[in-house]
Amino acid sequence: MNSLAVELYGVSKRFGSHQAVFPMDLSVPTGSIYGFIGPNGSGKTTTMRMILRIYKPDTGSVTVLGNDHGECADDRVGYLPEERGLYRRMTVKRVLRYFARIKGMQRPDASIERWLKELGANDWHKKRIDQLSKGMAQKIQFISAVVANPQLVILDEPFTGLDPVNMEVLRDAVLRLRDAGTTVIFSTHDMGMAEQLCDRVCMIFQGKKVVDDSMEHIAVQYGEPRLRVRLSNRDRFPPSIPGVLDQIDRGRHKELVLSKDANRPEILQWLMSAGDVEHFEMVKPSLHDIFVSIAKPSAIETTEGV
Repeated sequence: MNSLAVELYGVSKRFGSHQAVFPMDLSVPTGSIYGFIGPNGSGKTTTMRMILRIYKPDTGSVTVLGNDHGECADDRVGYLPEERGLYRRMTVKRVLRYFARIKGMQRPDASIERWLKELGANDWHKKRIDQLSKGMAQKIQFISAVVANPQLVILDEPFTGLDPVNMEVLRDAVLRLRDAGTTVIFSTHDMGMAEQLCDRVCMIFQGKKVVDDSMEHIAVQYGEPRLRVRLSNRDRFPPSIPGVLDQIDRGRHKELVLSKDANRPEILQWLMSAGDVEHFEMVKPSLHDIFVSIAKPSAIETTEGV
């Protein structure tokens, strides 16, 4: 099996005068969960649609599951678009049979039953789509993308609009796909979910790849060392502490962004002189914090092409 499920080389896309995606290279390892993150209009969906061959790139090449050509209707690829769409007057089972069969699956019922059970929807067979809540319909839309056992699944904002319980259900389903050998590519605005799920993350900003790496390497390369602290009286927090570059208010805690030569025992002494220290620990910066720090205009020039 090819070690890469998807390879993009020098791929770009323009719509009229708008450069949606600047030339970029990407490599998605087979059997991994690969996340696209970035603000609205950054080029995430356009990039995924080039992988799906819905859009033809203006430059460069796209190789998917070993093929550098082909049609968007590839039976080996499942797709959950951001714009949800199910046949509202059809029953759940009938619509899932339909999506499975157009992907070449002649006997889909066993797969349908398994996925409905895994997503807590095993009694929905006879419900019509227009009788489902938004969260219920989103589960069925997800199943429609994976029911035919694709080798590659592309999910555009799969967690949008879900309540916390259903987010966990869908997260576990994505992990099961990965564990079964399926390659998963998804875009999200939820940095926390990307941090939980992704083996690798690609950050896109204004059509440019800002960084493309594993979570571990991103944290090491871009994350400043931080302390999470809490005093018994927050009003007495020192406004300035040697070795502290910034203080970020997190409500009950503060995060102190440290310089590379910061002396943690000395910082603790400063805090103890200001009040009772109730909490003091080293923490890693979140993916959200890292993205905000490296997606600034001043940072793009130094990270572009990583």
